[in-house]
Amino acid sequence: MSLYSRSLLLAVAVAVAGCAVGPDYKQPDVAVPASFKQQAGWTQAEPSDALHRGAWWELYGDPTLNQLQQRLETSNQTLAQAEAQYRQAQALARGARASFFPSLSAAFSKTRSGQASGGGGTVSLSDGSTVSSGSSGGISNSYQASLGVSWELDLWGKLRRQLESDSASAEASQATLAATKLSQQSELAQNYLQLRVMDAQKRLLDDTVAAYEKAFKLAENQYRAGIVTKADVAQARTQVKSTQAQAIDLKYQRAQLQNAIAVLVGEPPSTFSLAETNDIPGLPQVPATVPSQLLQRRPDIASAERDVRAANALIGVNKAAYYPDITLSASGGFRNDSLSQLLTTPNRYWSIGPDFAMTLFDGGLIRSRVEQAEASYDATVAAYRLSVLTGFREVEDYMVQLDVLKEESGVQQEALDSARESLRLMLNQYRAGTVDFSDVVTVQTTALSNERTVLTLLGSRLTASVQLIAAMGGGWQVEQLGQKE
Repeated sequence: MSLYSRSLLLAVAVAVAGCAVGPDYKQPDVAVPASFKQQAGWTQAEPSDALHRGAWWELYGDPTLNQLQQRLETSNQTLAQAEAQYRQAQALARGARASFFPSLSAAFSKTRSGQASGGGGTVSLSDGSTVSSGSSGGISNSYQASLGVSWELDLWGKLRRQLESDSASAEASQATLAATKLSQQSELAQNYLQLRVMDAQKRLLDDTVAAYEKAFKLAENQYRAGIVTKADVAQARTQVKSTQAQAIDLKYQRAQLQNAIAVLVGEPPSTFSLAETNDIPGLPQVPATVPSQLLQRRPDIASAERDVRAANALIGVNKAAYYPDITLSASGGFRNDSLSQLLTTPNRYWSIGPDFAMTLFDGGLIRSRVEQAEASYDATVAAYRLSVLTGFREVEDYMVQLDVLKEESGVQQEALDSARESLRLMLNQYRAGTVDFSDVVTVQTTALSNERTVLTLLGSRLTASVQLIAAMGGGWQVEQLGQKE
């Protein structure tokens, strides 16, 4: 290539270096409400999905839960899978970046060939084999050593768009990893809190069995004294056994939760156990002002936005196929029939020049690929907007759920207080012989039902609080945390 040609090609490359076909990325518009319906004080915030969210589970003040979350960080296999997929996406982006640099190759070859020009006969070779030979045929060896360099000029931005797409995909994979981690942390917290509520249910049933056994003994004493019939004794015994059966049933439910926690922390269920405790973790208080960090803090929304960016760049990659590919290549080396004389000046050779390739007719194939990329982009935009709407819906759902459960728990506690008082009065009347034991059984059943409902509502409130934290992307501002009811 002449100096003039090289200068002209360099000038063209510089002139179009800043050009890239296809649309430049613009984040899609989304419908953002001015505030949450269930919470006042919502204001617009800057993007911050990369901010550290902290150990939000510490809000519940349970050391065992804190330790389990630490084990999840290092041993959860779902996280390990997502982390490996993220590394794969990073490697793909590095591969796209490598396309900007020239590629250098080296080769060495030996070729042995024979040719016959006519007549019959054979030629004996040194290794004992024979080949057909004409009257002027023969065997020859050829050796070649070469170096080659090739560099594709990114005149139309195809490589840049591909790098843009792969980099955005890597960022989406990173956000997916964060979303997976938040999901696993949330699942662990919910299972653990429900297990502790179930421990409280078990203690309630054990205490109730003890109380029913006292009522059973009272019925036996009343029967021996001739005050009541044997039917009262049978009813009292039925109450005891029925409640014992309920307590036994909780063992299976607790074992399921414990096994689920074991898998989350990467341990076989057969070697994992959590001892019962007498405390239920505290319920965090939702801050009066919820910051507007939903769009920025939720990693699943961030991942969906990165997918849009990647799809947008692929439109440019496919549009670049309309334009020619230009590659600069050069090669040189040595070629000779003798290995000992290979690396000598008379045997050297070289070549240099550009390669120009362009599709002239493909029956609409390139156009179809561009349309596919554009349709894929539209689909990712719709998925992004849907993820935003879903995020706001989830926050609204969990906020109203917490409000309703709090109100319901207050009324339920009043009902429980009345049931306890009614049971106390009914037992006194039974001791005095003024009521039948069937009346006592009815009041006992009502009281126990109310006791269990109160605990069930507490479990639902704890679960909803974890779900709200996850819906907000993993907690609130540090200065707003730490308050408990």
